[in-house]
Amino acid sequence: MDRWSRRLVSFGGAAVIVAILAILVVIVSEVAPLFVPARATRSALVRVSPSSAPLTVGTDEYRETACVVGEGGISFHSLVENQPIDVNVPLPPDGARIVSATPVREGAVFLGLSDGRIWPVDLRFEVSFPQGKRVITPGLTAKDPESLLPDRIPVKNVAFFATEDGPVVAAPGGPRKVALLRMREKRSLIGGVTRDVRRYEASLATEGTISALALGNAGRMVLAGTTAGELALVGVDEEDPRTGPDVKYPVFQATARRGLGISALGFLLGGETLVVGDIEGGVATFQIPTEAGGTPRLERIHTFSGHRAPIHQIEESRRDKGFITADPTGLVHLHYGTNGETWLAIQAATTGLAAVTLSHRGDGLLAADCEGQLLPWRIVNPHPEFSLAAIFGRIRYEGYPREEFVWQSTGGTDDFESKLSLTPLIYGTLKGTFYALLFAVPMALLAALYASQFLHPTFKSTFKPAVEIMAALPSVVLGFIAGLWLAPMVEKIVPGLVLALPIVLGLVLLAAYGWSRMPRTFRRRLKPGAEILILGPVLVCGIWLALALGPTFEAALLAGDYRAWLYEAVGLTFDQRNSLVVGLAMGFAVIPIIFTIAEDSLSNVPQHLAAGSLALGATRWQTAMGVILPTASPGIFSAVMIGFGRAVGETMIVLMATGNTPVMEFSVFNGFRALSANIAVELPEAPEGGTLYRILFLAALFLFVLTFVLNTAAELVRLRLRKRYRYL
Repeated sequence: MDRWSRRLVSFGGAAVIVAILAILVVIVSEVAPLFVPARATRSALVRVSPSSAPLTVGTDEYRETACVVGEGGISFHSLVENQPIDVNVPLPPDGARIVSATPVREGAVFLGLSDGRIWPVDLRFEVSFPQGKRVITPGLTAKDPESLLPDRIPVKNVAFFATEDGPVVAAPGGPRKVALLRMREKRSLIGGVTRDVRRYEASLATEGTISALALGNAGRMVLAGTTAGELALVGVDEEDPRTGPDVKYPVFQATARRGLGISALGFLLGGETLVVGDIEGGVATFQIPTEAGGTPRLERIHTFSGHRAPIHQIEESRRDKGFITADPTGLVHLHYGTNGETWLAIQAATTGLAAVTLSHRGDGLLAADCEGQLLPWRIVNPHPEFSLAAIFGRIRYEGYPREEFVWQSTGGTDDFESKLSLTPLIYGTLKGTFYALLFAVPMALLAALYASQFLHPTFKSTFKPAVEIMAALPSVVLGFIAGLWLAPMVEKIVPGLVLALPIVLGLVLLAAYGWSRMPRTFRRRLKPGAEILILGPVLVCGIWLALALGPTFEAALLAGDYRAWLYEAVGLTFDQRNSLVVGLAMGFAVIPIIFTIAEDSLSNVPQHLAAGSLALGATRWQTAMGVILPTASPGIFSAVMIGFGRAVGETMIVLMATGNTPVMEFSVFNGFRALSANIAVELPEAPEGGTLYRILFLAALFLFVLTFVLNTAAELVRLRLRKRYRYL
């Protein structure tokens, strides 16, 4: 039986170790792809042989069909079969030449013509599955050109933004003029289409001439870059277009030094963050917040890895805050705007780069060189949002006045900027643990000391099992009670809770002093260790008195409303579900663990140590503090650390008793969001294999490492304490 018992115990211990290691392996395997570097591979070349260098290129969603726009017109090519696709493509109207083109966006491209007009063209890539095989059929619909520039001035450097009402188009109307055009198409019930076209012109007071244009902020803002490194802001709001010869437009210096010209501009998805490329290859992002007086200002956010040649093109991703920059030598950089990282450098073309585009899904790019070749590239970078700086550092997000730690994984729009900082969650975890232990540790340890050294055995046999039964309460039940009953109750009695500690302490000391003044014959009637029969009613009376005096205290010293007083005098807000509620509820869950282990450690101290101390004339209190407590300190320390681990990993109480808001405020009257609660809330809805999914596993790995390190340190401390006091 002994042999079989040893084998069973050994097998159980080994199984526990293997299970923990298996959990660790699973977590690490899900986290590891976050640290895999981005890479790019090139597919087969496709020869186009255009009459001139392409102005812009585009692809379908699956990167199987390419659209090439050149001075002679538009053509389509199969990237899979490496051959042109026969599509009925109209020629430029009235014999005009195509001199510029916008990137292909939202299935549309705007072509600048040599006679001062723009030519809207809608592109389509129809997908069908005959006999189970995907077939992509390209096509286009050319609309009527619209006049943009007078005197048949060629439309160069055209830019557009597709709004819900219609596109907004901008182009240089002169060295320091911007021509704007807003088109609205209304479709009637009987099928007719009417087009409302409005034109504006803006004159800029800049030193340099216009070298780049970009539209952002839902088409309500045009930024013009100049050869002197200036940025001029033109508002095109339909209600107040702010155009005309008398309007003074804000001008900012955007490049590192005056005279360093801007060569390319672009907005990230959503039109809030501006990307600026200069003639020396520098790349930076900016935001343009508006001050209280309505005056905009330019703020640099990130500086990215630059090029050795002027930035030729900037194109944003249509799925996230990523973008690419390209120079005429064929070098293309892949950046991410939120975290300021440059993930990839690709030599996309070796004979000069004419145009480049990023695929719809961000998983590839298509480059066109000056010799008529299309160069498709496949990009593997599934987690561009992740970086250590974004996870643990401060980030300046769109719309935020400063760099902050923020966790906000989802939003209501397609251009939402993911905010995945784990710092508020780590802070919340430690904050909740601190307040829980602040309530639980003193109460549990003092109760354990009293129960083991002073309480009468008759009362102890009832008191200790009652406390241990508390550990059997499910945490979801405690969280439910804390959220629905305790939180509203605490909100009403906060002033009374503030008074409870001094009043109860004063009444206990007063009762002890009164008891000491009683006649000795009267005191002998109470058995040693039965003082709880006196202190219990005193404790209840003290709490009742504190709660009864709470409203008076609030009215006299807290202006009648402690919540308003907290906000006005201290600047603190009061949330109903806050850290105080969590401390009480989670402390209630932690107390049984700490009490049981600590009481066992104190009770297991050899009796001869206590007897020797008492025989030498020490009091019971001196014996408890000078002999029993140091000898049991290893076990007491272990009890506290196990309680710490229980509080760190608690999920349901934290989830239900707090507002679950990831704020970083130490105030006991504010809520928080813990790592464990965040995993429980967001993991079921996170797309498997996505960045959010893996970052949640990273949070689990952090919890695993945190508890492992703390438990290891606790064991080392426990061994040192045991070695120190083993000779007592």
